[in-house]
Amino acid sequence: MVTIAYIGFGVSVREYHIPYVENRDDAKVKYVFRRKEDIPVFAEYEPFYPEIRFTEDLDEVLKDDEVNLVVVNTPDQFHVPYAKQILNAGKHALVEKPFAPTAAEAREVFELAKSKGLICMPNQNRRFDADFLALKEVLKSGRIGTPVRLEGHYDYFKTNGWYDHLGTLYNLGVHTIDQMISLWGIPDSVRYDVRSIHHPGVGDDYFDIDFFYGNSKATVSTQMCVQIDYPRFTLHGTNGSFTLPPVVHNSGKKKVVGRHKINTEAAPKERWGTLVYKNDAGESVTESVPVGCAHYERVYDNIIDAIENGAEKVIRDEEVIKVLEILEEATEVAKSHTGKAN
Repeated sequence: MVTIAYIGFGVSVREYHIPYVENRDDAKVKYVFRRKEDIPVFAEYEPFYPEIRFTEDLDEVLKDDEVNLVVVNTPDQFHVPYAKQILNAGKHALVEKPFAPTAAEAREVFELAKSKGLICMPNQNRRFDADFLALKEVLKSGRIGTPVRLEGHYDYFKTNGWYDHLGTLYNLGVHTIDQMISLWGIPDSVRYDVRSIHHPGVGDDYFDIDFFYGNSKATVSTQMCVQIDYPRFTLHGTNGSFTLPPVVHNSGKKKVVGRHKINTEAAPKERWGTLVYKNDAGESVTESVPVGCAHYERVYDNIIDAIENGAEKVIRDEEVIKVLEILEEATEVAKSHTGKAN
């Protein structure tokens, strides 16, 4: 049994973490730590979780021998300090994205975890988005032949850019870059087009990043000036093509105070993908590809297996470090407003 404590109680914990562990037989949630100054923000949600102990004393959590996994869900600048504190207390750690501001800091945390024989891993849950899982199934089927071109878009239209000052790279790129690396591994080379359209010199709000794998290329793209959406994914191969509808943004959804429930239903047919390929007879075939539901519980499947049975982490250290190296390089490109290749 893995006993879990959360640091933070924002949307991430309430919607992307607790609902995926609360009914497991191999895990239970014992604590939520939130700072005293944050209590008024979360107070209306706490009564919906009577089985959880809410505390403003982190030492209470870290000194509890029953707790063996602590999950960090805080503003980005606190990820590394909390991760080190957790590891030094002898607990395993799951850390929200971005794992660290820099690759160097990530290495420090991983080395600390290794020295103590503990598991430390980021929560790159977007590897388990429903549309990305559908894309992986199409690739696995081999019906498109050898992949030639993969493009992923996650766009918005925001007249003042991305939240005025926060850039898109560490907010969205951390997910989409990780998806590509999880799919095809460390690229042979990377090419950057990163710009600050709305707030030059302050934050990036446009990027196209190309990843080269032999004769195959993958691109992740985000910008704030898109009113006619691109498909979420477009994939071309030597024998076929596949596309998925644009992202449905939930940023404007109505706030619901209560206990979040997981949607386990498959996506409606209008959210399904379209696959066109040549069959064995050389005829063109068009198929609709179902899109299921997200499976964010798989992060917990893995980290619990790693803690209890020594399984390999599904999100490997070298992948995390490469994502952060790319984010650092891309951020420098945004500051200079020039393209760069390596």
